[in-house]
Amino acid sequence: MTERTTEDQAHEAAELEAPETTEGEQTEAIKQRKNGLYPGVSDELAENMKQGWADTERHDLEPVAQAAHAARRRAALSAAFPGDRLVIPAGNLKVRANDTDYPFRPSSDYAYLTGDATEDGVLVLEPTENGHDATAYLLPRSDRENGEFWLSGQGELWVGRRNSLTENERLLGLAVKDVRELAGALKEATGPVRLLRGYDAGIEAALADKVTAERDEEFRVFLSEQRRVKDDWEIAELRFACEATGRGFEDVVKVLDKAEATSERFIEGTFFLRARVEGNDVGYGSICASGPHATTLHWVRNDGAVRSGDLLLLDAGVETRHFYTADVTRTLPVGGRFTPVQRKVYDAVYDAQEAGIAAVVPGAPYRAFHDAAQRVLTERLVSWGLLGDLDVEKVLELGLQRRWTLHGTGHMLGLDVHDCAAARTEFYVNGDLEPGVVLTVEPGLYFQSDDLTVPEEYRGIGVRIEDDILVTEDGNENLSAGLPRQADEVEAWMAGLKG
Repeated sequence: MTERTTEDQAHEAAELEAPETTEGEQTEAIKQRKNGLYPGVSDELAENMKQGWADTERHDLEPVAQAAHAARRRAALSAAFPGDRLVIPAGNLKVRANDTDYPFRPSSDYAYLTGDATEDGVLVLEPTENGHDATAYLLPRSDRENGEFWLSGQGELWVGRRNSLTENERLLGLAVKDVRELAGALKEATGPVRLLRGYDAGIEAALADKVTAERDEEFRVFLSEQRRVKDDWEIAELRFACEATGRGFEDVVKVLDKAEATSERFIEGTFFLRARVEGNDVGYGSICASGPHATTLHWVRNDGAVRSGDLLLLDAGVETRHFYTADVTRTLPVGGRFTPVQRKVYDAVYDAQEAGIAAVVPGAPYRAFHDAAQRVLTERLVSWGLLGDLDVEKVLELGLQRRWTLHGTGHMLGLDVHDCAAARTEFYVNGDLEPGVVLTVEPGLYFQSDDLTVPEEYRGIGVRIEDDILVTEDGNENLSAGLPRQADEVEAWMAGLKG
């Protein structure tokens, strides 16, 4: 990365602190330059930088793939809140360290309703007699006349070309205006407003006296529930995410010898390469847990040793360029073959997952797949003598199996890895499944290294198997079925990849 000079940082700081300017007015940075505060920027250089640039406006742009779907989603949102002004921000850049930012990823609801992915964007649905008029407020192209494009740290010379407002209208299929005008307009607006909070402090400040926490929470819940049933375009995105994730798992198996020579980080980096080549990023921090680390549910340090004879629990997902993520887990023998006790535990988890997947059907209670998987695992734990003389029903009643099963058996999946998280209980865990819902089925058994209640041979073994399941009209489809799950198939698959 090109390092910014002290002068560059001063320019950027001046712009960030400067008040908003109207079109054609000089930025604070240019004013200060003219006052001699930036001796490295002469009047001649400033004038030179205004001239000699080609017109790059694109006139042949077609709407983005999800534009029609986003329009339909906005219509459903409009129908739910007649008469209310609805404000959904994309979010802003967040500082990682000093003058560097984290890669930007828009809020899921904003991406769902617009198809746009740029920072500082805000979708506003303005109430009308017949519903709402939708407008995306975005940053326009950097102004070359006032020097913004090269003096600002977020100018196009530094971070790349932005679409013009007209180009974005063509791409998104809705009206687009300059976001720098929005805060002032919202302050002057009248009538009820609902805001998606937590993404844009400036917009929240502009609406501080116009919104209430209760109404905004109702809005957040509706947006979460709206994403519950996926349309065909979303299902195609999730299917691709699973396919790309499968290729990432293959990449990892091929380099396990290199991971043994280094650490779990080699596994993390290998999968990340696939995620960046085929998608936007990983959908969440990859869990690359080898040996006893597999018993830690969210092991993301990924700095441990990888040893032949141990198991590798790899929980990872590719996020597509439109932000839909897979969430897949496989537990693999690093050396290519399970030991007898590893296979014993693995087979129990596999059978539990089979029972869980079979319970994913339209009309079934959401909790049915969890209950089915937990019963199978409890039966095995009882048969192995780990729960004394208690029978299966008593163990389930008391929840004693949870010492080793630990977590729920799945969650909804989509734009967020834990999708629809704000949905009401009656529409989620207490609801029924219907076609278009996508969820994970991921039972596991985890025997901690220091657990003295189990035989020593179990200690340090962690197994989870996770797949992404689409509820269909007559059953379900395993979107991640391209990766083998049964123990013999896993061993054969790994042997084939290792050559």
